[in-house]
Amino acid sequence: MTLFTSIHEYIEALDTSRIPEGRKAVLQSLIDYINAKQKTNEVIRLNFICTHNSRRSHLAQIWAQTAAAYFNIKNIECYSGGTEVTAVFPKVISTLKKVGYKISDQRKTDNPIYKISYSNIAPATIAFSKKYDDSTNPISNFAAVMTCSQADAGCPFVAGSDKRISVMYEDPKVADGTPQQQQIYNARSKQIATEMKYVFSKIN
Repeated sequence: MTLFTSIHEYIEALDTSRIPEGRKAVLQSLIDYINAKQKTNEVIRLNFICTHNSRRSHLAQIWAQTAAAYFNIKNIECYSGGTEVTAVFPKVISTLKKVGYKISDQRKTDNPIYKISYSNIAPATIAFSKKYDDSTNPISNFAAVMTCSQADAGCPFVAGSDKRISVMYEDPKVADGTPQQQQIYNARSKQIATEMKYVFSKIN
């Protein structure tokens, strides 16, 4: 699939060889899950879950869907949710825009809705903060991919999931209100993008 040029070039430049072996071991469960579904020609549903569904889970959802398109892997559906509802943090949106995603506001409220596109061909992702069991998310046959320790500990059972996978990312929120904020958000987004590129590069 043809991605927007800036996004394609960004992914091309990501160096997966720099991922530590320990992280590759963590990501292997996700790789194994996707490959197992691929072998049986099933739709692969990944629900990335974090406490507030405001930062890491959205970045992981967007980058996973984009990486799947980059490698032309079919039948991948990526979702995100939280253990509670807040709002997509604005810095996540601005960070993705800098990479080249086309993003438009669909609803301006305390919990805005955004339309996020990586291609003129693929359906856009509709992003807003929601619980992991929201009606827009799958109710069965999906992997619950835990992106933060709080959700992992506070949500020991995810109804309907056929696999629970923990990947864990440090919260960029630690930099909010500091001069390093944009740098930290860029770094976390790049880490997640690099790891999703690695994951989907291993899909048979």
